Amino acid sequence: QVQLVESGGGFVQAGDSLKLSCTQSGRASMDLDMAWFRQAPGNERECVAFISRLGDTKEYPPFVGDRFTISRDNGRNTLYLQMNTLKPEDTAVYYCAAGSVIVPFNQYDYAYWGQGTQVTVSS
Repeated sequence: QVQLVESGGGFVQAGDSLKLSCTQSGRASMDLDMAWFRQAPGNERECVAFISRLGDTKEYPPFVGDRFTISRDNGRNTLYLQMNTLKPEDTAVYYCAAGSVIVPFNQYDYAYWGQGTQVTVSS
């Protein structure tokens, strides 16, 4: 029943910033763990940020460094990903995911997915 819709992707130059949003519907409350994944052509889908249901735990893979920040506003049923200092290698389709997860970076722990939003970073 959960539906996730991403927005905020676009075409930017290296060094620019973007803020992605993911809005949840079809559920009485925003009480699921959530994450952002990305997938570039020819690559495996990879997690770039995780946030627990209440926002008290956040995790990022090492390659993210300090460039990305995940947050959520449960009152607005919205998940965010602030991306700074974007690089060409960040070019990918970014997906919002939700579920009751055990391993934050494991894509198979997430039951619900958005359709993705394209982020393209040029040199």
